[in-house]
Amino acid sequence: MNSNNLLEQKKNTHLFFSIGDSKYAINSENVLEIMKLPALDYPQKLPNNIVGLLKYNNFVINVIDIRFYLDIEVTPYNTYDELLIVKTDETIFGIITNKVIGILPFESSMIDSIPFIDSKTIIDSLYKYNQETIFIINTYAIEKLLKEHGEWASVDVQSLFPQDEQSKTIMTERSLALANKNKFSLVSDELHAKSKYISFNLNEDSYCIKLSYLKEVLKNAIITKVPGTPDFVEGVMNLRGDYMTVLNLKKFLNIPEQSKVEKKPIIVVNCGDLNLAFLIDKINELFDIPNERMLVSGDGYFENEFIHNDLPYTILNVERIFTDKRIIVTDM
Repeated sequence: MNSNNLLEQKKNTHLFFSIGDSKYAINSENVLEIMKLPALDYPQKLPNNIVGLLKYNNFVINVIDIRFYLDIEVTPYNTYDELLIVKTDETIFGIITNKVIGILPFESSMIDSIPFIDSKTIIDSLYKYNQETIFIINTYAIEKLLKEHGEWASVDVQSLFPQDEQSKTIMTERSLALANKNKFSLVSDELHAKSKYISFNLNEDSYCIKLSYLKEVLKNAIITKVPGTPDFVEGVMNLRGDYMTVLNLKKFLNIPEQSKVEKKPIIVVNCGDLNLAFLIDKINELFDIPNERMLVSGDGYFENEFIHNDLPYTILNVERIFTDKRIIVTDM
């Protein structure tokens, strides 16, 4: 894969999520973090397109629900909802979602621009995926609307949040955990100095790889067993006409199996001109980690370690895995 293709893939890599019955996407370069919905502050006289405020690192950021901008009914929130922390060139804000689905490179030829949009239109294009329409959000249009504080449908925002004590306690604990994280300034130079990672579980332990290696996340892939292959090769799969090897990452890394899960997600990883699919237990969050927070520099399959939200993470050495003599990757 040449450098122009890599740049194009990075530009078109999107995180997509659901709100109600619809699917939306946002460029992954604009996403700082994904978290379960915490408790928000709601002082008086907030513009009615802002559902609350959140203390995030050294900032107090606005949290929005895009349904206000789309004139769609806003249904009550719950503790399973997720919050995207999003950045533009000038601001950071939060977007409430029901569920983050995955990360996917959008093929330019499959993106359809919406004609006759104006500066207040937050959806500027559509993408067709698995016979579904994904609406692509323009974060810079949201940035402009936040500055204008226009008039939106009047809703009692506080009544949208859970009122039972158990839910309130859960969301308050999330806010406290966020406030207790190691703080660092998110000035523009530091944002560019950090590396973005996607994390996942193997058993109960947390691992991650740099987002630049990630090509796609799949929830329900059909894997075909191949006789005579090593135990750690789960099989092969057909991804839109391209066959690739599916690696059982736990078996490859000699990590004992602790629980049997029928449906496991797969991450498609690219390194140079090669693709591999890694079978994992659970896909987790996307986040930025400054280089100075790395704890250990290792070799072999494990490149580094760090602490994030009080949990230890191990960074996999993707290039080491791809060059392992036990793996023979060929075009099929």
